[in-house]
Amino acid sequence: MRNGQGIGPRIVVIGGGTGLSVILRGFKRITDNLTAVVTVADDGGGSGILREDLGMLPPGDIRSCILAMADEEGLMMELLKYRFTEGMLEGQSFGNLLIAALNGICGNFDEAVAKTHEILRVRGRVLPVTGSNIRLCAELENGHIICGESQIQPEVQRLGSAIRKVFLDPEKPKANQKAIEAIHEADLIVMGPGSLFTSIIPNFLVDGISQAVTEARGRKVLICNMMTQPGETDHYSVIEHVKRAEEYAGKGNIEYVIANNQAISADILEPYRKDGAEQIIPNEMDRAILQSENIVLIENNFTEVKKGYIRHDAQRIASIVSSLSCDWTD
Repeated sequence: MRNGQGIGPRIVVIGGGTGLSVILRGFKRITDNLTAVVTVADDGGGSGILREDLGMLPPGDIRSCILAMADEEGLMMELLKYRFTEGMLEGQSFGNLLIAALNGICGNFDEAVAKTHEILRVRGRVLPVTGSNIRLCAELENGHIICGESQIQPEVQRLGSAIRKVFLDPEKPKANQKAIEAIHEADLIVMGPGSLFTSIIPNFLVDGISQAVTEARGRKVLICNMMTQPGETDHYSVIEHVKRAEEYAGKGNIEYVIANNQAISADILEPYRKDGAEQIIPNEMDRAILQSENIVLIENNFTEVKKGYIRHDAQRIASIVSSLSCDWTD
């Protein structure tokens, strides 16, 4: 604990998407000082519709993180998770609509998110990485440019060309100052898990985020994905995840890598393989390169399978993260 505020280490988690929300459910059990810094580049699904129709930032990833960190239970949580199944609202989440309504009432997206915190008794904070209206773009190895987060993966697959780099339009939007402050004050800064190019890296394209991580004294951790993502990280190894993350987060800004080393059964993997995904397990080359660069690899069985979906074991990872912070002192 630092500065005498709350119980537990100051943890900042940077990312977006389903992977981030899974991890947050574990982290909220070990600390009250939890901050999620979340990308706002999403332009697909219900979030994309609200973004286009109302001119607001996309609420989807923000909503998922708020729900993961909330103390509220029962009917209220079921209501916020509910998706309409017909009519003009088909596919839209009620939680998204709540944030949209609060955005209209407050006239400010940050304030709308803060009010949602109050309603759901969120343990910690969820912060959009920027207040700017941004688009995520990708340049492929063949020189083709794709704009729009939701278009990147399908276009990469259609064109058969890997991602060379990603960038924002407009470039270098101003970071949320609260996110910068949280990073500076953090005991631990955790990157991922989640879609590497569309959920994690976009945060580091925002002006000031990678610099804040570089300046921060807290320990810096990357949680490696357990599966490759078709159209983003095809055939990537652990070290390739680390290298591409460092290109944007900054060289030396990854000190620890948490990676699953447990082989997943063939029947669970089969639907993933049909989609073109592969399991990621550290190999000897990964271990040697990470050791040569003084990056500590923490490997164990971090898998959890629910209803056929492969997820990180949030409780086990939270325990590892807690052990990294237990001897932190000013």
